[in-house]
Formats: sequence, structure tokens, C-alpha cells
Amino acid sequence: QVQLVESGGGLVQAGGSLRLSCAVRTFIMYTMGWFRQAPGKEREFVVGISWSGGSTRYADSVKGRFTISRDNHKNTVCLQMNNLKTGDTAVYYCAEDVAQRGRPSLERAEYAYWGQGTQVTVSS
Repeated sequence: QVQLVESGGGLVQAGGSLRLSCAVRTFIMYTMGWFRQAPGKEREFVVGISWSGGSTRYADSVKGRFTISRDNHKNTVCLQMNNLKTGDTAVYYCAEDVAQRGRPSLERAEYAYWGQGTQVTVSS
């Protein structure tokens, strides 16, 4: 059974950095993505990375500040978040899309497996 476990969330001041990690218990780690959900809002796409790591997609709101990476040998995917803003406060979820897409999907429905989420709080 596929299992995703996020870690690395916490409280940080605006302008600070955090690094989220997602350990994936699976035979093969396919396209991976990070989503986030703020209180009272829909879960939204943040960033995705293809199986090879050769293709990434970022939400406009995080471009230039967030960087996704993956290690297929360790079955982990990381999200480096720099210059954090109060608007980045949310629960962050790691997700796996089991289709081998050339480009990561933006759609929640395309991701079959999800972690339990990790809270990121950015204070002003």
C-alpha cells in the first residue's frame, strides 16, 4: 500500500524559510506534487515534478520562492520554501499521481495518494 508522510512544517516569520519533506513508501515513485489548504479555502496546487525530475510546474504565487526536488533512490520529495509570506500559511500535502505524465498535472483529482499534511504557519 502506498503511504506518504510529510515532515518539516512549523512556525516561521515572514521572509524566513522552511523545507518540507515527503517520504513515499511505494515501489516506484511517479509524478509528485505539493498542494496546500488554508482555513476556509479549497485545496490548491503548489508545485509538481515529473517522474524523471525533468519537468516541474509551479503555481504563480510561489514561483521564484519555492523549489521542488526529488530523490528516486530514497523515494523522497522535498519542497524548499524561501521568502515565506503570511499568505503561505496552510496545511501542506504531498501527493502522488500514478500516471507517468510528461508534465505534472495541476488537478487534485489526478493525484491518487495523499499524505496527512503538515502545518506551515508564517507570522508577520
